[in-house]
Amino acid sequence: MAQSAIKKVVLAYSGGLDTSVILKWLQEEYGCEVVTFTADIGQGEELEPARAKATAAGVKEIYIDDLREEFVSDFVFPMFRANAIYEGEYLLGTSIARPLIAKRLIEIAAATGADAIAHGATGKGNDQVRFELTAYALNPEIRIIAPWREWDLLSREKLMDYAAKHGIAVEMKRDGTKSPYSMDANLLHISYEGYDLEDPWVEPGADMWRWSVAPEQAPDQPLNIELTFERGDAVAIDGQRLSPAALLAELNRIGGAHGIGRADIVENRYVGMKSRGCYETPGGTILLKAHRAMESLTLDREAAHLKDELMPRYASLVYNGYWFAPERQMLQAAIDQTQAVVNGEVRIKLYKGSVMVVGRKSVTNSLFDASIATFEEDAGAYDQKDATGFIRLNALRLRVAGRQRGE
Repeated sequence: MAQSAIKKVVLAYSGGLDTSVILKWLQEEYGCEVVTFTADIGQGEELEPARAKATAAGVKEIYIDDLREEFVSDFVFPMFRANAIYEGEYLLGTSIARPLIAKRLIEIAAATGADAIAHGATGKGNDQVRFELTAYALNPEIRIIAPWREWDLLSREKLMDYAAKHGIAVEMKRDGTKSPYSMDANLLHISYEGYDLEDPWVEPGADMWRWSVAPEQAPDQPLNIELTFERGDAVAIDGQRLSPAALLAELNRIGGAHGIGRADIVENRYVGMKSRGCYETPGGTILLKAHRAMESLTLDREAAHLKDELMPRYASLVYNGYWFAPERQMLQAAIDQTQAVVNGEVRIKLYKGSVMVVGRKSVTNSLFDASIATFEEDAGAYDQKDATGFIRLNALRLRVAGRQRGE
């Protein structure tokens, strides 16, 4: 890419070491104007310091956007309607945030007349793919600058040296220390990678976790909560209606207090390597369990089974960055059509890291008919003699094959 061709770039900017260095590097290497964009997606950090740092770096156009409600309503909730889990364990907390951030980068580029966008994702990770696939889907002509694929500042020491040389302030935590882990947080989860986690045999230290108590230290008494669902989305906790973002935040608080949602995973990155990460997703863990319980009562058997068959493909599309791809949108349309009947209440028991469904009901859409399912006399609702023909018909091919084998 010809550096002189870039006049203005929108940078996904956190104000941390990496993106602060990137901001200065863009100004020096590309000689371009930089617009900064900082997204509030519930990471729980004060974002105004990012504005002050960007201003000090000479940035004239600074965007700090509260995207929490959009994040949950338009990204997290649609994903949970699909019951998406990557490789059986990962609830996709980082994956689902990237398309929203990239979408907003493209919108700001259009609003400010920028030629390009830039991000701080490394050349080894999935995030570079997620950001850029989204960007190209929304603006096929956009130019993208990925400094980690261009520069030689490939270690924290080199970044610190660059910051010192250019007078870039590097803030430490109040106690003068910094977590050794690479961490990412939003309303759905917080993740941990690197440091001692790079050895898959090493157990995470007890002081690493931020959102949840250890299950053995959780309250000795279980807690029951009720979630209300409308068209597949949770809308209330114990009868209190909440906005999507407020509901997920409250589930995080409740779940974290009961040791819910910790995961230690070795996953397959899209770029080809295996990576070990630890995650805390308390609200999402509760939400997934409750949503599946609500579907078990209200979804037709074959629709539910087909959803389960499609889910791994859907989860891989999210993980790999194809949120705005036509195949994900096609799957979403099919999934959302099934959710019209997913209405009712689910009662959940939380106890020392476990999430147990202990009740579910749907006044309007339940397919559970006690008069048919009962073990008692059913007054003719089901003729058990019919099962004989049903079994013989389904056994026909097995009997023919058995005869062929001489059995």
